[in-house]
Amino acid sequence: EAVLMAERCMKKGARRVLVPRSVHPAYRKTLRTIVDLQNIDVVEFDFCHDGATAGGIAPDWLAQQDFDAFTSLVVPQVNYLGVLEEVDALTDWAHARGALVIGMINPLALAVLKAPGQWGAKGADIVIGEGQPLGVPLSSGGPYFGILACKQEFVRQMPGRIVGRTTDLDGREGFTLTLQAREQHIRRAKATSNICTNQGLLVTAATIHMALLGPEGLRRVAAHCMHNARALRARLTALPGVRVLFERAGFHEFALALPLPAGTVIERLAEARILAGVALDEDYSELGDALLVCATETKTEGDLDRYAKALGGALR
Repeated sequence: EAVLMAERCMKKGARRVLVPRSVHPAYRKTLRTIVDLQNIDVVEFDFCHDGATAGGIAPDWLAQQDFDAFTSLVVPQVNYLGVLEEVDALTDWAHARGALVIGMINPLALAVLKAPGQWGAKGADIVIGEGQPLGVPLSSGGPYFGILACKQEFVRQMPGRIVGRTTDLDGREGFTLTLQAREQHIRRAKATSNICTNQGLLVTAATIHMALLGPEGLRRVAAHCMHNARALRARLTALPGVRVLFERAGFHEFALALPLPAGTVIERLAEARILAGVALDEDYSELGDALLVCATETKTEGDLDRYAKALGGALR
């Protein structure tokens, strides 16, 4: 939706979007499925594999590339490999070439990271994200809710429904649908999405979650995620043959190189009722036997110890 929105915003744009391979593979496949039939080119480019910028987009390398004209650049923060991207440099690079920036974010991470509106000199133009980290249970894969925001100048190109705050005839505050001329129930022939009750209920739950925690509470939750990830990484890299693939800063995920195939390790830890992580070799064969591991605020020190012990046993 953000890519299609960017094309509408640019009107006579190049109908081309740049997407780094550090974006979730499923997201990239879904994007192609939707936009290929709408004559929009998806141009994928690789992340850096060596040096201090390994695991993310290297702004210096990007500046040397001669890409054809493009409408938008997708910037993940945090990226699929668990690495923080250099969002300021990437945003300024895209804007200098007349393109829009689509920030793809983890909303919980923004409690401790720079907001997309502050990226670079002008900020990201469109922001998307998954709302599940905001207090929504995993529920075997859903339902969840998505986040889509944009600069005020682009709001009329936003899909879905927009609720605005207003006052009634008696001066009482209320909320109402606004800018409805761009919606699916007005312009059905051009509608591309629909927000239904399940997602609305989950938005309400996330709103309550955030209201109860407040800004400081959200920062504490995000900081606890970072602490757990660092603590688990320290435990796991102390095991023989295990090392971190990328040294760049992250949030609550990190990629490990293993001495055994990641699929084998996942199966062995599953026997101990532990979800080990995601094998990266299917989508990133160049990384070898690599495992993406996550530790959120829901994990205790005992959980981290149990994981490390189980992984040590699985590697024997």
